[in-house]
Amino acid sequence: MENQFPKKQILNEDGVVVDDVYKSMLDESLVKTLYTKMLRARLFDRKGVNLQRQGRIGTYVPFEGQEAAQIGSSMAMEEGDWMFPTYRDHGATLTFGHSLKNVLLYWKGRQEGCIPPEGKKIFPPAVPIASQLLHAAGAAWAEKMKGTDRASIVYFGDGATSEGDFHEGLNFASVFNIPVVFFNQNNGYAISIPVEKQMKSKTIAQKAVGYDIEGIRLDGNDVFAVYFHTKAAVEKARSGGGPTLIEAVTWRYGAHTTADDPSKYRDQDESMIRRETTDPLARLEKYMQQEGIWDSSWQKQLEQDITLEIEASVHEMENEQPPHVNDMFDHVFAENPWPIEDQKEAYALVRGE
Repeated sequence: MENQFPKKQILNEDGVVVDDVYKSMLDESLVKTLYTKMLRARLFDRKGVNLQRQGRIGTYVPFEGQEAAQIGSSMAMEEGDWMFPTYRDHGATLTFGHSLKNVLLYWKGRQEGCIPPEGKKIFPPAVPIASQLLHAAGAAWAEKMKGTDRASIVYFGDGATSEGDFHEGLNFASVFNIPVVFFNQNNGYAISIPVEKQMKSKTIAQKAVGYDIEGIRLDGNDVFAVYFHTKAAVEKARSGGGPTLIEAVTWRYGAHTTADDPSKYRDQDESMIRRETTDPLARLEKYMQQEGIWDSSWQKQLEQDITLEIEASVHEMENEQPPHVNDMFDHVFAENPWPIEDQKEAYALVRGE
């Protein structure tokens, strides 16, 4: 099956374009925008880890190493489209227009962190595994029934493909020819479980065959491949061509969350090797240098500007009131049933209220 679903690549590890079809599409503005968004995501992610270690936010979910997959795919979407992220896809949501402050508030435990800017159709991060695939299919179906050309993109990891919601979402989207892109980031592990221990299939893309939809496998560290192939899938969806399952093969350098220790189950030398050989930002930098559109002073100024933007958002986040314990009781049901009210009262007694 790997032969039937080869890993599509446009930019190789040495920063060389290996698919001539796309050379004319790589204008300087697009390349620099992709790099800027990826660098912004990486610096934000590193800040998130540092904030957690300093006790300034709660548990944080890092994604460093997956920037090409998240930024390339989110850049392929348009205003009015829907985005359904997991708890790890803040690189994608920030690129699609979420605010830095609100993403930080989410990790601070504030309900406002689930609210995107006005007009942005970004669902709250899905913590239950694979549940968001059903939401994405439903929203895309609604758009189709309304006669719009809006599409959905939904993110999920390799572990989600072992959940029933994954199969239900793909089946529903296939049957009703729904405009949705199922975007899988396969980093080889579902927390501590390697992909070969949770599925016998050699690829995730091949799972599309069972639903008679298109399946594509990409080099998920190649931002050009992710951007152009996702864009094609979205355009196909808009024009009535139906859903696509995309498998972006990538690698996350860090832990599953800041509460996890990956050294217990994953060879950390592998991450060091991949950082040196397949890093998505380093690959793009090599390309820009070879094409004569790289300027070290531009990069340094860009990094300074992004850092200032992130620090300003941290300041805004920390000026907000801390979350209240009642938030977890008051925003689930329209009217709380008695067990919830009992728990709420018990917490109030503990706090001496």
